Amino acid sequence: MSESSYPKVLAPIDRYYTEKIKLHGTTSLGVDWNGLESQELRFKQLTKVANPSTKFSINDFGCGYGSLYDFLTKMKYQTQYYGFDISSEMIQKAKQVHKNISQAQFKIAHIPWKKADYGIASGIFNVKLKSPRPSWKKYILNTLNQMDASSKKGFSFNCLTKYSDKNKMKPYLYYADPLFLFDYCKKKYSKNVALLHDYGLYEFTLLVRKDI
Repeated sequence: MSESSYPKVLAPIDRYYTEKIKLHGTTSLGVDWNGLESQELRFKQLTKVANPSTKFSINDFGCGYGSLYDFLTKMKYQTQYYGFDISSEMIQKAKQVHKNISQAQFKIAHIPWKKADYGIASGIFNVKLKSPRPSWKKYILNTLNQMDASSKKGFSFNCLTKYSDKNKMKPYLYYADPLFLFDYCKKKYSKNVALLHDYGLYEFTLLVRKDI
């Protein structure tokens, strides 16, 4: 994907994550997480938006090498999975790892190419690098609009929290206000919104369930 084909704010993010996957391969470090345990803990929170007893389709925003699909398979969820990422290197790795799996499709993109039951975004709002905070906030809200428009039953996402310990906060990361985003989602998307801020990480997850 050429850098001109997605919002300018994402060009350095593409390069950042491409470097990570080249350096660390298809591991949690390759998508800039500290380890598999915390990565799966995030997935457990995010997938609470879905009903695990029924088959569902899912759009994975910023899918990386497809680790969310691996988690869904491990949990024995029945899913049709659509993963997309701005990094061509990530998508190349995802296709290599999941070749010949018809339930998992991967594309280079920054927006979904079809509607699904649910949309999930894990970690895509964290690394802002040198983007000004107002620009990054605008990117987040625009992406939430895309998640809403492309999901039938609901969507979920996580963010680093502004309640993180000050001495551990890093200038290239974005620490969001969970109360603002809860209020924003509640007023704009659905009455059924859950804020999860109690699972031991310096972040929070929001679940937006639609009335259907």
